[in-house]
Amino acid sequence: MNALLAAVADLVAIAVLTFGVYFPRHHRRDLVAAFLGVNIGVLAVSTVLGSENVGAGLGLGLFGVLSIIRLRSDEISQTEVAYYFAALALGLLPGLGGLDAITGGLMALILAALWLGDHPGLFKRHRFQIVRLDAAHTDETTLRAHLERVLGGTVVNLSIKQVDLVNDSTLVEVRYLAPATARERVSVG
Repeated sequence: MNALLAAVADLVAIAVLTFGVYFPRHHRRDLVAAFLGVNIGVLAVSTVLGSENVGAGLGLGLFGVLSIIRLRSDEISQTEVAYYFAALALGLLPGLGGLDAITGGLMALILAALWLGDHPGLFKRHRFQIVRLDAAHTDETTLRAHLERVLGGTVVNLSIKQVDLVNDSTLVEVRYLAPATARERVSVG
């Protein structure tokens, strides 16, 4: 009965993570299937490993296979890596230990951490861009001023990836603070 309760808790948790937190914020349909599949697969494997008299070698081998799965097809962001890890952990916790107050609390903590850490209101003015400029900038101070004019915000960090003096271009990763909207200026002042 505890295994059934653990599976139900996992299904509720992965549904909240995937359909309540991730998809409304990021709208990547392909990752919905990935998160659900990874979660249910890990739940199934960890439930079997946790309940059967399985040798440690087999268990380590199965998780070794899981660890070498690489996400080759599309580039995913660090945020999406966090969702993958959460989907794995949500399946692993109840699968290995059943459902008790500690497991339930840890599952709730994972959901709360991603809900808060990926909340659109958190650092909402902070932006990241990879920009290719049609000029070769070798002076970082001049480049920073140019990017602030182009992006309309305050550059907080930049990393020059390529300067092409032949084709007169610069590739730069820039993190910047977008200007406050009128609504934000009114609520602060």
